[in-house]
Amino acid sequence: MSRIGKYPIPIPSGVTVAVAGNESVVKGPKGELKQHVPDGLTYELSDGQLVITRPDESKTMRSRHGLVRQLIANQVAGVTEGWKKVLQIEGVGYRAAVKGKVLDLQLQFSHPLEYPIPVGVTIECPEPTKIVVSGTDKQLVGQVAAEIRAFRKPEPYKGKGIRYEGEVIIRKAGKAAGK
Repeated sequence: MSRIGKYPIPIPSGVTVAVAGNESVVKGPKGELKQHVPDGLTYELSDGQLVITRPDESKTMRSRHGLVRQLIANQVAGVTEGWKKVLQIEGVGYRAAVKGKVLDLQLQFSHPLEYPIPVGVTIECPEPTKIVVSGTDKQLVGQVAAEIRAFRKPEPYKGKGIRYEGEVIIRKAGKAAGK
């Protein structure tokens, strides 16, 4: 039995889950999410919980079992609480600001970077050195945060760049430290 797939998904009140064919649809107070799910698994909604079972013990069914359970659990969490990633900017002159539907980044390039904010994600800058990416789709929030971080990854010598909140960057000694 899959360690993750065997657990039922608790469905809070105000959230509806429907799995029809190859698509799961989860509706909640923060919106609606759709996800492609593979064939072969059975879904049973009873007593406020969704239980996913697999028909056999083949390798593909075992791998899909845990994956689909976690994807639907992430959808349920997204439409109830939402997902959030916080990015911190370090460096002299590095700053960010939201201007309409564009995130404006000053990262010591010769020009400002403008990142268009995708649909389904909200980006806020409570401080010039802090970016908060939030939304209902976990994958989309993580992808947007990774794309923003990729503009200027944190470098190991001075620590300048964009990093996730709580991320530890292992610092290297410069060439003067070897003497």
